[in-house]
Amino acid sequence: MRKTKAKKRLRIPDPKFNDILVTRFVNSLMEHGKKSIAYKIFYEALDTIQGKMNQDGLEIWKKALGNVSPSVEVRSRRVGGATFQIPQEIRPERRTAMGIKWLIEYSKARNEKSMGQKLAAEIMAASKEEGAAFKKKEDVHKMAEANKAYSHFRL
Repeated sequence: MRKTKAKKRLRIPDPKFNDILVTRFVNSLMEHGKKSIAYKIFYEALDTIQGKMNQDGLEIWKKALGNVSPSVEVRSRRVGGATFQIPQEIRPERRTAMGIKWLIEYSKARNEKSMGQKLAAEIMAASKEEGAAFKKKEDVHKMAEANKAYSHFRL
């Protein structure tokens, strides 16, 4: 156990949109400390989206992130020798983090040429409530619904 609660670090908003949520996404997208490359990938994806859908790329990305972020999840809990999957509400910070993680994870698994195109395709699919990341959210919600009977074991 910690003595004190860890302090939240201040994030610097991104240079183009001046948005902290974009910075969080880019930090998750970044590999090996190459933040400038991560920004290029993200901005390329937003430009691609804007070109294909004729709407603001940032707004579509925010809508996609909202569509992908889950509101409940199942957590394992041992009760009397048996392990139960107990559905629990997710706090907003974790909800966003899971949405970001799933968008990036399922973007990498796509078959487009560059990472920017993969990310753009996954974001466009998620904004229309389809795609692998949205399916993952649906699966998590179905699992929570199926295990609703064990919600009385909640901590």
